[in-house]
Amino acid sequence: MQNPMTWNRKLPTPEAVKAEFPLRPDLIEKKAARDKEIERIFTGEDSRMILIIGPCSADREDAVLDYIYRLCPVQEKVKDKLLLIPRIYTNKPRTTGDGYKGMFHQPDPTEKADMTRGVLAVRDLHCRALEETGFSCADEALYPENYEFLSDVLAYVAIGARSVENQQHRLCASGFQVPVGMKNPTSGDISVMLNSITAAQHPHVFEYRGWEVETSGNPLAHAILRGSVDSDGKNIPNYHYEDLIKLCTRYEEKNLRNPAIIVDANHSNSGKQYLEQIRICKEVLHSCRHHAGIQHMVKGFMIESYLVDGNQKVGGGCYGQSITDPCLGWEKSERLIYDLADLL
Repeated sequence: MQNPMTWNRKLPTPEAVKAEFPLRPDLIEKKAARDKEIERIFTGEDSRMILIIGPCSADREDAVLDYIYRLCPVQEKVKDKLLLIPRIYTNKPRTTGDGYKGMFHQPDPTEKADMTRGVLAVRDLHCRALEETGFSCADEALYPENYEFLSDVLAYVAIGARSVENQQHRLCASGFQVPVGMKNPTSGDISVMLNSITAAQHPHVFEYRGWEVETSGNPLAHAILRGSVDSDGKNIPNYHYEDLIKLCTRYEEKNLRNPAIIVDANHSNSGKQYLEQIRICKEVLHSCRHHAGIQHMVKGFMIESYLVDGNQKVGGGCYGQSITDPCLGWEKSERLIYDLADLL
């Protein structure tokens, strides 16, 4: 059989990429201070909530930065109630493997894959966001090895529903230096998610980027509820009061450190009906007001939001509209942020 794998080019090392896009000392200090703020929310020392908010996928630098710039004055107005972490999701998992896989694969969605250009574009975008707006941002660890390209700029890492059972993702999360959110799998099995959190909170020795590495465990690994899909393809939400009570109980049984829940308001929780995110966030806050355990564990929301409502196909030509899952447009997103702050 002919070898079906073609070796196109060797990617640059994380050290080389960081050297090309270094952080100034003042940005290193700013990022460290922001890390501490985020940590205090997850440990319960700070009563504010977190909003991990932004495009489903970061498809173009100009529109993503435009979005993040717009968050700056909003963050200032709600800083006593909410801490905003912009989403710069540069790797996009695909259910069937087809479609746009993110900026890491295609820095230009209309052109063929070029991962050498992609890794540089990803680093540049995250660095520009921190330098120009003061926001360190969130990304998804579709490829855990890629964390090293961004380890000094990321504020938050998500492990997706299709990756959460993977051994490499779990072990690598135990060595990440920022909070790591573990989504429940698409099956909705909460025990899988809790086992993943347990693994991430413990120390491990394993192979990583050609090295034998040892980690001390990540005490800020936590749960993300994103809903599930049944055997008939029906979306089943898991953000309701009863779902939150159940997870709080299971968390206590596991005796995990810093028990925390982020509610993903889109995906199977909304059935990808992006406007539902507004109602879902407000319902969860209502549950928080009626149960001390829920209020203690729910630390915030994950919201898919961009400049323009909805989504379009690749090459659709609408600036600031998602080319993957549909997102809440800017005006509705801004209103939602202010409404959530008023409810806290």
